Amino acid sequence: MAEDSLRIGRLSSGLAMILNSEDGKENLSKSRLVSYCNDFGQQSVERALEYVFGLPNKSLAPLSGPIESSLVRSIIKNHVYSSSDALVSKRNGVCIVDNGSGPDVVGLEEFSVCGEIRIIKPPLLLESLAVFGSARANTCVWNGKWMYEVILETSGIQQLGWATISCPFTDHKGVGDADDSYAFDGRRVSKWNKEAEPYGQSWVAGDVIGCCIDLDHDEISFYRNGVSLGLAFSGIRKMGPGFGYYPAVSLSQGERCELNFGARPFKYPIDGYLPLQAPPSFSSFAKQLLDCLSRLLDMQSVERAERSSVEKLRRLKRFVSLEELFYPVSHGICEELFSAVEADCRSAEYIGWGPLLLFLMGIFGVQPPHDWLSLDRVLDVFLEFQGSHVMFEHIINALSCGCKTASLVLTECPFSGSYSYLALACHLLRREQLKVLWWKSSDFDFLFEGFLSRKSPNRQDLQCMIPSVWWPGSCEDVSAESSMLLTTTALSGAVSKIEEKHRDLCLLVIQFIPPISPPQFPGSLFRTFVQNLLLKNRGADRNMPPPGISSNSVLVSLYTVILHVLSEGLGMGNICGWLKSCDSGGHDTGFLHRGGHQSFPISLFLKNDPHRADISRIGGSFSHLSKSHPVHDQEAEVIRWEEGCMDDEESRVTHLTKQKPCCCSCYDMEFTKCSKYPIRTTTKSSRHHCSTIPERSAQVAAECSTGSLNDEIADKPSSSSQSESEFGYHQVQHMRTVPRDSDVSSTTLREEELLDALLLLYHIGLAPNFKQASYYMSHQSQSISLLEETDKQIRERACSEQLKRLKETRNNYREEVIDCVRHCAWYRVSLFSRWKQRGMYATCMWTVQLLLVLSKLDSAFIYIPEFYVEALVDFFHVLRKSDPPFVPPAIFIKQGLTSFVTFVVTHFNDPRISSADLRDLLLQSISVLVQYREYLAAFENNEAAKQRMPKSLLSAFDNRSWIPVTNILLRLCKGSGFGSSKHGESSSSSVIFQRLLREACINDEELFSAFLNRLFNTLSWTMTEFSVSIREMQEKYQVLEFQQRKCCVIFDLSCNLARVLELCTLEIPQAFLSGPDTNLRRLTELIVFILNHITSAADAEFFDLSLRRHGQSLEKVNRGMILAPLVGIIVNMLDASAESEFKEQNDVVGVFASMDCPETMNYGFQYMLEYNWAISFRVETYVHKLCQLEDFLSLLISHTESQKIEGLQCGENDADDGMCCICYACEADAQFAPCSHRSCYGCITRHLLNCQRCFFCNATVLEVVRTIEKSGKIIKE
Repeated sequence: MAEDSLRIGRLSSGLAMILNSEDGKENLSKSRLVSYCNDFGQQSVERALEYVFGLPNKSLAPLSGPIESSLVRSIIKNHVYSSSDALVSKRNGVCIVDNGSGPDVVGLEEFSVCGEIRIIKPPLLLESLAVFGSARANTCVWNGKWMYEVILETSGIQQLGWATISCPFTDHKGVGDADDSYAFDGRRVSKWNKEAEPYGQSWVAGDVIGCCIDLDHDEISFYRNGVSLGLAFSGIRKMGPGFGYYPAVSLSQGERCELNFGARPFKYPIDGYLPLQAPPSFSSFAKQLLDCLSRLLDMQSVERAERSSVEKLRRLKRFVSLEELFYPVSHGICEELFSAVEADCRSAEYIGWGPLLLFLMGIFGVQPPHDWLSLDRVLDVFLEFQGSHVMFEHIINALSCGCKTASLVLTECPFSGSYSYLALACHLLRREQLKVLWWKSSDFDFLFEGFLSRKSPNRQDLQCMIPSVWWPGSCEDVSAESSMLLTTTALSGAVSKIEEKHRDLCLLVIQFIPPISPPQFPGSLFRTFVQNLLLKNRGADRNMPPPGISSNSVLVSLYTVILHVLSEGLGMGNICGWLKSCDSGGHDTGFLHRGGHQSFPISLFLKNDPHRADISRIGGSFSHLSKSHPVHDQEAEVIRWEEGCMDDEESRVTHLTKQKPCCCSCYDMEFTKCSKYPIRTTTKSSRHHCSTIPERSAQVAAECSTGSLNDEIADKPSSSSQSESEFGYHQVQHMRTVPRDSDVSSTTLREEELLDALLLLYHIGLAPNFKQASYYMSHQSQSISLLEETDKQIRERACSEQLKRLKETRNNYREEVIDCVRHCAWYRVSLFSRWKQRGMYATCMWTVQLLLVLSKLDSAFIYIPEFYVEALVDFFHVLRKSDPPFVPPAIFIKQGLTSFVTFVVTHFNDPRISSADLRDLLLQSISVLVQYREYLAAFENNEAAKQRMPKSLLSAFDNRSWIPVTNILLRLCKGSGFGSSKHGESSSSSVIFQRLLREACINDEELFSAFLNRLFNTLSWTMTEFSVSIREMQEKYQVLEFQQRKCCVIFDLSCNLARVLELCTLEIPQAFLSGPDTNLRRLTELIVFILNHITSAADAEFFDLSLRRHGQSLEKVNRGMILAPLVGIIVNMLDASAESEFKEQNDVVGVFASMDCPETMNYGFQYMLEYNWAISFRVETYVHKLCQLEDFLSLLISHTESQKIEGLQCGENDADDGMCCICYACEADAQFAPCSHRSCYGCITRHLLNCQRCFFCNATVLEVVRTIEKSGKIIKE
């Protein structure tokens, strides 16, 4: 049935598209209505009936008795039924094989099914459980024009089309993979006939695909939602009778679709094409009856509108009251309708999905104001007949399906999309009779999910929905800005109306009390639905979700409803009668905004509910925890605490304090107007575009630098060893556990349980959407930058050939920008409404306080599901980056979320969290937040951060977490290194954390020694990887995108690590100058190693190109990025060695001079002196440090020459067995015990940092003995 038919005026029911248009007849009848009402000389009752039944004037004889239903039925049989013509059409060229359902019923041919394809809901909703399953219908066509429709329940790989009986189906081949088989696949946007070719548009769940075959012209074409995708195949082979083309589909695993061969009216019938299954002959008569009923209602509308004229006619006894006429006429029509339906049971589906649905829509109205009164009168009559129950079952099914397939249309906003279906469904289901009918249906959950479905747009849909696109700085038409603003406002209104109807529907379900024994509480049915939905969608967050999961839009809609209930309430005053909470007070406001005493039932975590069976807990799997940490009597406990009890007194902001949280504060609302533009104009600049853990928080991953190396760099074993005692598991003040109220039924809907479901729904449903939104926002900024850079190059270029290439490139970038702007606008409309931001902020506050409170209870904390932490982090960063912004960054954390800082700094290295990915997520949150001055201030003002973070960061710098730790350390010390201030500005580092880090390193030498060793190893490894990658590209003399990306990422990492090493030499120089010279010697070797790789490139231009991504300039990325920290390291060492306390310690110049590659080293230092530093920073700011480097080089050359002279004077002793056989630079003055192998103390010390075995015999080393040789004897120290 065409969707547009729902928009026809009230006097036209929209059935014309099925049963031949009768618009002319209806218009004629409408004109007769006026003449009849003014025809004072005729009996008005007869004329009224003639109008109702569409009969010619004066065709009814004068009536001798009262109007009764028997008289009406007689008129119908004698005048209406006899004049009704069934839809007659030529149906030559089709053959239906009876498969047991009837000779005229089209279904699947069972023996044709390959793979496990099952019908999950009659008549033809299919799902594939096999890797690739195929099936064809029991009908073939060889002549004429035919079609069938496919409603997509999922949007993955499906091949839909036509095939002959000779087409083989296998586990890997299906429709379109052989001769005489033709298919369309919207996931891969291709058509298939042995080979794939580009064709059509990408499809989305809810699309209706029309598969049409024209055997008169030997063509096959496909339609998406009634819009032609173009001719797909021409010149297909002709077939003879009985050997034609069969409708056939192939589905990959987990894919679902519903086939309609004509048992129901088509959503989008195509002119000239017939359904494979003929509509029931009764459908034309049913349409006429419903038209009669519609005209009767029209007369009532006229009577209500012109009541004074009607009363005048009534006094003259020339016009009967329609109130007297309505019941017998409507009753007679319904008797005839339902008796005919009962006689042909197969027609009920067609009538319910077609004529009857459109009749009800026509009465009710697809847009407000709705005609509630007329619809209620019709429902009163219908429900008197038992046969109407079957029809209403089909009506409910049709409305549910309509919600899945309805698209937003800009010109119909704000009452577009699924609004009309939801509005009618909500009104119908206010009838207890119909609500019980729905509840008793075996498909209750399925239909409920359909009502909550909302179709997502693809690229072409967005072009229609948002025709005008504008962004700041664009060269588009000046009117595009206001046009786009109006468009997004209209779409936002449409989304809001649909969400409102979702809430109305859920409220009806919540209020419904099933008529069963024992009696249920209100809300029990909704609770069961939520639990079943969560159970059904276990594993929806996996890379390969299991078959049978719900549409993402269902999860999003249910999440939105629950968020509104918890944050804004349901708008019905006191809802305590049906919604239970562990806390008995404060129900005047939303659950999330009540403040004061908070409570939560621990039993939610300690029970292994079916929908939680596969969900990982913080401490591991539930089965493991139940054995290692069993719980006994805590199931009845409810934990209570005071809001804000985990925050410092000075920074505490709660719903009860004078200063309110951001979600309830009245800050300057003008702030939100700063984002009136459709996109963000500024984003934090960064060279890094990778994510460390793509399956975790999308918002964190979008900003975490250089993290995607997880896919390219193998993880090494972690060396983190944080002890549990450091986390202080003590009872927190203002917290207690109490027994759970025994009078609260386990079936009662509780607010805390809704919060639990909300977080899980966000994790499996919303997080992927926000991840996509984050991608488009990031890609949009990059595309705009590239577009602006290309425009700049076009203005500067004069060569026509280059201009042509640049203009083509510009057009591509412009299309990318426009696409991104549309997607960002859509996500803003659907995800970032004001009340949702408010609810998400309050959810963040509530959840983080719950986690902090439970972290003091070991037995409960380890049972918390991981998705609590993941959802919390994602909520936080979604709000932080939301567009339009929720609140100014300066108060985002300060007014309500200081607890978030406390949580991440306390638990990013918590050994109770078994998942390394989860700890990484917390660590990366810190890495992202400290990049911003406003958020760094929140860390500096947080006591937990100052107490725990410095040591925890050093211990977390292991083979897994070194990237985010490096980024954090760099930000805390930003601007303090050589050349790090580009324009000579003062350092923007955190003085507080610099001091705390220095104290942590000095006070815990063992911790710092382990950190420094890992830093040396990691920097050496990254530089080696970088050198190998450059060499591979130079050998092939081509820069592949993947290899260049890898080079850029590793180079960035190496620069960052070198900066951290520079920081260590600045803040803790004694680690290199005091005691053994092992650290100083390793530092020297590393500097020489890096200089050798950076300065020895055979092709300097190729080397520089390998460092930069496309679009990056030499000013942004160059060799100076790695050379600058090396200069800083040397200068720091020289400055420190000049101080009196280090003068008698390790000789920096001497250690450098002892290297066995003086020429390479001198060349490297000379290269640094001659390097063009002006491209990176203002040279005059650092002139004195470059002078120090020059003096150091002079000393080094002098010292090296002196050593050469001494060597020549003393001669060489090649047979000296006392030299270390590892470095050949020092005496072998130490030996391993118990194996007694000897080497120099420096080499042994360095080796033992990473391995506790002898490097000669691999024996376990118990101790190292230092030896001194005197007079030919070895003396042990």
